Amino acid sequence: MTSSSLLDRVDAIVDRHGAARTHLVQILREVQEPEGWVPPAAITRIAQRVKLPRARVEGVAGFYSFLHRTPGGRYRVRFSDNIVDRMAGSLPLLERLCAQLWVERGKVSEDHLVSVDTTSCTGMGDQAPALLVNGRAITRLTADRIDRIAQLIREQVPLDDWPAELFEIEDNVCRRDLILASTLRPGDAIRAAIARGRPDAPEAASNQRAGPGGRDASEQGPVATLEEIKRSKLRGRGGAGFTTGLKWEACRNARASQRYVVCNADEGEPGTFKDRVLLARHADLVIEGMTVAAYVVGATKGFLYLRGEYRHLFASLNEAVSRRRAHGLLGSGICGKPDFEFDIDIHLGAGAYVCGEESALIESLEGKRGIPRNRPPYPVTSGFLKFPTIVNNVETFCAAALIALKGGDWYAGIGTPRSTGTKILSVSGDCARPGIYEYPFGVTAREVLDDCGAEMTQAVQVSGPSGICIDASEFGRRLAFEDLPTAGAFMVFDESRDMFEVARNFAHFFAHESCGFCTPCRVGTSLLRNLMDKLAAGKGSQHDLKRIGELNELLQAASHCGLGHTACNPIVDTLKRFRPAYEQRLVSMEYEPAFDLDGALARARAMTGRDDAGAHLTEFE
Repeated sequence: MTSSSLLDRVDAIVDRHGAARTHLVQILREVQEPEGWVPPAAITRIAQRVKLPRARVEGVAGFYSFLHRTPGGRYRVRFSDNIVDRMAGSLPLLERLCAQLWVERGKVSEDHLVSVDTTSCTGMGDQAPALLVNGRAITRLTADRIDRIAQLIREQVPLDDWPAELFEIEDNVCRRDLILASTLRPGDAIRAAIARGRPDAPEAASNQRAGPGGRDASEQGPVATLEEIKRSKLRGRGGAGFTTGLKWEACRNARASQRYVVCNADEGEPGTFKDRVLLARHADLVIEGMTVAAYVVGATKGFLYLRGEYRHLFASLNEAVSRRRAHGLLGSGICGKPDFEFDIDIHLGAGAYVCGEESALIESLEGKRGIPRNRPPYPVTSGFLKFPTIVNNVETFCAAALIALKGGDWYAGIGTPRSTGTKILSVSGDCARPGIYEYPFGVTAREVLDDCGAEMTQAVQVSGPSGICIDASEFGRRLAFEDLPTAGAFMVFDESRDMFEVARNFAHFFAHESCGFCTPCRVGTSLLRNLMDKLAAGKGSQHDLKRIGELNELLQAASHCGLGHTACNPIVDTLKRFRPAYEQRLVSMEYEPAFDLDGALARARAMTGRDDAGAHLTEFE
């Protein structure tokens, strides 16, 4: 592409986004698409057009793993490096592809045709192993599929002309309940919420009887719907479990001229893929819940932040938004209510696990590096562009839509008293039927294992690496906020698996995904990864196991955000429950250095022809 045509294309993209700084990640992503990287001239032009320092734009481009400032292969292949993908044989398949294409892992081929490397979990654990090629997912990899991919790349077949069957992604819904079995028609929950503000509604009559202190009709519907959400005891499904009604109420009560609703669809926790299915098959339910939330808090604008690995859903979600606009369910005068205005933009992420944290996600929405903010203030009072903002998970909005339609008491009657409603689980690993399972809260781990066909199970990782690892003695525990809280991941490991290697994979994940903002996390996760590698190499000692405990205390006390706080969880849990897997790797009860200095001098001895005692380091030197 010539310099002038590149700049013309950059200008067209920037103009389409209104030269908005908040759209910087989207602008960079679109500029990158044809060539697979963002040239320096494009970064300079973008900085000029959006009126930002060039260093700021380059810093944003360098933060996200799916944005590139240097050329790569025309076919950029990334194998999912989740532990479940490894268990399914991803690494031998990666080596097979590299051998067929004559390219080293992590390198670009000499003809710049292809590059092959790994990436973090792609959200396809139910159909592992998987890979991304130029951002498009291919699942259920086999040797035959790898050979076919290699041939297509060698023949330089455009990606759009590859066989459609390669890109087929299954839903694998194995158990349905409230959400996955929902037949809610678009608009029903919104109309139910609006109806609560009519004079003949019981809630309205109650407010009228309250006398001068009662609310006017324009407030009755939102307040009454908020009360239903609070009565339901709905808690956030993204992992933290904060009470949804209290979050919405705080945002509604914050003094501001504008409010925002954000759907966190940056499902990056390894082993989690439930949001992928909800967005693919229940997009209307998700958007309905966002619209109900907007009605309650008084927001006129919303964003759905979609993780970069789910780019295949980008077009269909935009179509769903457009369809709802056409049917009066988004935009102005929603459901015939003249003063109800709300619209949604779909923003596509660019590969950053930390953006699953709500304040980091907001930073990314604003066109910045996804670095978590200091809190307080919290997003409900100072979120997107410093306006009050609610950020909820995909599943939370689905549940909110059903509550708006059927009421809080109905929802509170399901699950347990402290964990109401249902929970959708992403089940993967050593089981006959991996996929999506929806249960009322309170289901035991054993029941899930029985349903998914797991046998000889030694461990389950609940809620991904940042969650809890349980062993067979704990399979009677219940999935609920009061016992085993979970964001949805349910990873199964049978007795053939080495739980040390499972934890080691997670250590590498956290070190890779640390945003680098704070020193405790940036350095601590790297030290943790190095310690696990040292143990794997057979150079560990009891001193190293003690060091892991010290790092855990440091990361929990001093890290800036939850990533650092939970980075040691999988190691601490497996060390507690599967300690022999660690101890069998120890070579010393005392300190053992990871670096063999005398061994490193072997080449020098060979070059000088010396191999006498004086050319070796002794134990005391």
